[in-house]
Amino acid sequence: MTKPQDKLRGWAAARKAILAGLRFTSLRLRLVVVFALVALTAAVSASGIAYWLNREAVLTRAQDAALKDFQQQLQTRAAALPPHPTRDQLQQAVGLMASSSQGYSVLLIATDAQGDTVTGYSDLGQFTLAKVPKSLRQAVDKEQPLTSSNKSPYHLYWQRTVDHGTPYLVGGAKVIGGGPTAYMLKSLEPEAKDLSSLGWSLAIATGLALIGAALLAQAAATTVLKPVHRLGVAARRLGEGKLDTRLRVSGTDELADLSRTFNRTAANLEKKVEDMSARDEASRRFVADMSHELRTPLTAITAVTEVLEEELDAETGSVDPMIEPAVRLVVSETRRLNDLVENLMEVTRFDAGTARLVLDDVDIADQITACIDARAWLDAVELDAERGSIVRLDPRRLDVILANLIGNALKHGGSPVAVSVRLEGEKLVIGVRDHGPGIPQDVLPHVFDRFYKASASRPRSEGSGLGLSIALENAHIHGGEITAANHPKGGAVFTLRLPRDASPLTATDQTESKNGDGNGESSEGGAR
Repeated sequence: MTKPQDKLRGWAAARKAILAGLRFTSLRLRLVVVFALVALTAAVSASGIAYWLNREAVLTRAQDAALKDFQQQLQTRAAALPPHPTRDQLQQAVGLMASSSQGYSVLLIATDAQGDTVTGYSDLGQFTLAKVPKSLRQAVDKEQPLTSSNKSPYHLYWQRTVDHGTPYLVGGAKVIGGGPTAYMLKSLEPEAKDLSSLGWSLAIATGLALIGAALLAQAAATTVLKPVHRLGVAARRLGEGKLDTRLRVSGTDELADLSRTFNRTAANLEKKVEDMSARDEASRRFVADMSHELRTPLTAITAVTEVLEEELDAETGSVDPMIEPAVRLVVSETRRLNDLVENLMEVTRFDAGTARLVLDDVDIADQITACIDARAWLDAVELDAERGSIVRLDPRRLDVILANLIGNALKHGGSPVAVSVRLEGEKLVIGVRDHGPGIPQDVLPHVFDRFYKASASRPRSEGSGLGLSIALENAHIHGGEITAANHPKGGAVFTLRLPRDASPLTATDQTESKNGDGNGESSEGGAR
């Protein structure tokens, strides 16, 4: 059985739903509604005042004319009656009084010579004493003496009544000093019909005013909102990177000033972006040129360090033990510098948009095993992957991603590193988890930033600070993503998500290359 509280809650929920549906989100609709409400209020107020004034004027005119004529009839007909008239005399006077042009019914009441009450009717079925309001009869029967301010022997009273929906005017008077009591009944139905016609006319005029106000509001809203709409479209285009967007300006109003301000802002923004793009391009070109210039001397230095390293490993011991630490430091730093240059060149390719995918079908388990084996990490990595899972990716870039993620886990988290592989629909998901202390919360948002070091007190380390950034860029070029988090049981978890088939991306790249300048090239070599 439904409880009253449940019904109340249901009504409240329905009310909220209705109010939510009535919320206006369109500025045009709000303008039209406001204009319509203002026009409706003004039209209804004006029509109401006009109707009330005309109603009073019509009823007062009809009332005054009927009462004046009735008073004249009293003076000419009722005053001519004897103090104690007979029924026939009353009926004759009533007939004469009712024949007036005002068309009212008359009722005369008097006492004859024997003291009996006699009555004269002009319309017995239409007007009887029962139709005279009691308050009016009491006022008429009250004796009124002749005074300086009340010189008329006929003190007239009147009242408006409604009988079965028809308005009437009822008047009454008594001859002062003795004589018959007279009542009149006049139908105000013609005046009511005139007032009803007037009301309908005013209602139609109000409706037409409302429609006109809505049309004017629509025109005004169009005039106001059209520039606003153009401004919104231009702002969206500007937000999409189309910095050459400008508005056509005409007029001197506030909207024209707003359009001019938008154009100035867009021009300043375009200039600043062009300057920043030029500086960024110069910076990328400088890094690329510097990296290329460094490769030549690095090649020679690398060759020398390889010779020195062979001398260090030789059994003859030709290297002086005093300088052996320095030689090993030179060898290590040379390798680190070589890796840094390669990483910078790779970053430059990503920034310039020239990095491309070279896809191939690979067994993901074999690919990860090859990556681990090539770096002698087999004893430090636990792999959970089923063989036979074929994906279409760029093997070299995938190797770069895995090498950076696993190498980072071994360096900062220690072994064993758990690598898990699973397929989720059209997505390849690879998780790399270490068993170290995890990543501090303030460091998590920055782990993929270039040259970011978690410890400011130890800015120098074996890495360049570019490995995870390059891994993320290689994931992006595949249409994938890498996320970093802390495992609930301890350690950091890096999750790589890639599409199982990156062929649509290469098709897009080929289309862009045909439409471009043709300067793109596939990147060779990877940063590890």
